[in-house]
Amino acid sequence: MSTVNLLIIIGAVVLLLALLIIALAKQYRKVGPSEVLIVSGGRMRKVTDPDGTVRKIGYRMNIGGGTFVKPFIEQVQILPLEVYTLTIKTPEVITSQGVNIVAEATAQIKISSEEYMIRRAAEQFLKSGANGIKEVSSNVLEGYIRAIIGAMTVEDIYKNRDQFAEKVIQNSKKDFDRMGLDILSFALKDISDTQGYLASLGQPRIAQVKKDAAIAQAETDKEATIKAAQARKDGDIAKLIAEGEIARANRDFESHRAQYQADINQKRALSDLSYELEKNRIAQKIKKEESLIKLIEKEQAIKIEEMEITRKEKELESSVKKTADASKYRLITEAEAESFRIAAEAKAKTEAKKQDGFAEAELIKARGEAEAEAMQKKAESWKDYNEAMIYKMVIDALPELAKAVSEPLSKVDKIVMVGGDGASGVSKLTEQVAQVLAQLPTVVESLSGVDLKKLLQNMPGSKKDEPEEK
Repeated sequence: MSTVNLLIIIGAVVLLLALLIIALAKQYRKVGPSEVLIVSGGRMRKVTDPDGTVRKIGYRMNIGGGTFVKPFIEQVQILPLEVYTLTIKTPEVITSQGVNIVAEATAQIKISSEEYMIRRAAEQFLKSGANGIKEVSSNVLEGYIRAIIGAMTVEDIYKNRDQFAEKVIQNSKKDFDRMGLDILSFALKDISDTQGYLASLGQPRIAQVKKDAAIAQAETDKEATIKAAQARKDGDIAKLIAEGEIARANRDFESHRAQYQADINQKRALSDLSYELEKNRIAQKIKKEESLIKLIEKEQAIKIEEMEITRKEKELESSVKKTADASKYRLITEAEAESFRIAAEAKAKTEAKKQDGFAEAELIKARGEAEAEAMQKKAESWKDYNEAMIYKMVIDALPELAKAVSEPLSKVDKIVMVGGDGASGVSKLTEQVAQVLAQLPTVVESLSGVDLKKLLQNMPGSKKDEPEEK
C-alpha cells in the first residue's frame, strides 16, 4: 500500500470520527429551568399515578437540564412551564334574577411542577403547545363563570367579587388537575348589561344619598346660621367687654403713666441733685488729688534736689578723694623711691667700708687687744671705784649714746611720714625718736651686759629701797 493511499485512509477515518463526534454532540439536548425535555422512544417505563394506578409510558422527562438522545431511536420535544395570562369575556349570561349581564375576567395558569402533572400536560398539550393550553383553559373557565353567574344575583356578584372568584377556582380545580394545570390567580374585572340594570341599581341609593345630603345640608345651614348669629352675639358681647376692658386699661395706663411720670420727674430731680452733689464731690476730690499731686511733685522735686546735692557732694568728695589718693600714691611712690635710693647708697657705702674694713681689721684687732688690755687694767682699777662712781659714769655716757643714736637723723635732708592714723608729722617723728631712746637700755644691756633698769633701781634713794607703808 502506497503512502498516498495510507494518508487517504487516515484522513477518511479522522473525518468519520469528527462527523461522529459532531453527530453525538448534537444528540445532547438541553433546556432551561422553565422547560421540560420530553424524550420519546426507546424502552417502556412504569409510572405510578397519585391514585395508585401503575401504567407504562414510552417517554422520559428531564426538567430544566440536559440529556443524551439516542440517534434514530429517540426523539425530543419541549414542553414550556411558563405562566400564561388569559383574558376571558363571556357573552350575555342570565343571572338568577333573569338579568342579562356580561362578565370580564383575567386568570394566570401554568403547567404544574409535579412530575405526574407534567406527564398529564405532556400527554394532552405536547402537540398543541401553548395555544392549545390557552384555548382549553379559557373555555373551561368561561363555562364555570357562566354557571356561577346563573346561580347568583347581580347584587351578589357586584358586591362579592372575591367570593365569585373563589367559587370559579374551586369549581374548575378538578378539571385543571386532570389537565396537569394550576390556576395561579383569577379576578373578575367587570360586569355590564345592556338594559341599564346596573345603572338603575344605584338610583334609589343615589336619590337617598342626595336626599340625605340635602337634609344634611339644610341642617348644616341651619346650624351654621344659628352658630353665626350666636357667634355674632358673642362677638358683640366680647367686643363690648373688650372695649370696656380697653377703656379700663387705658384709664389704668394713663394713671400709671402719670404716676410713672411723677416718679420719673422726682427721680430725675433727685438724679440731677445727686449729679450736682457728685459733681461737686468729684471736683473737690480732683482738687484734693491735684493738691496732693502738687505736694508730691514738690516733695519729689525736693528729693531730686537733695539727691542732686548728694550726688554733687559725692562727686566733689570723689574728686577730692581721688586727688588725695593720687597725692598719697605719689608721696608713697616718692618715699619708696627715696628709700630704695638710700638703701642702695648704704649698700654701696657698706661694700666700700667692707673693703676698708678688711684692711683695718688687723689694726682694729691690734687696737682691740690694746684696748682689752687697757680695759682689763681699767677693770682692775674699777674694783677700787664705789657704786656711786659707776652710776655717774653710766649716766654721763647716756647723753653721748643718745646723741649717737639720733645723729643719723640730722643727716637726712627730708623725712616723709606715711601713715593713716591722723597724727601730725612732727608728733609722729618725736614719737618715733622717743621709741628709739626707749630701746637704749636694751641696747646697752646687749653691748655691755649692764642692766640700766636694775642699776637705777638699786641706786640709793630709789623707790625700791623705801619701806612699804602699812
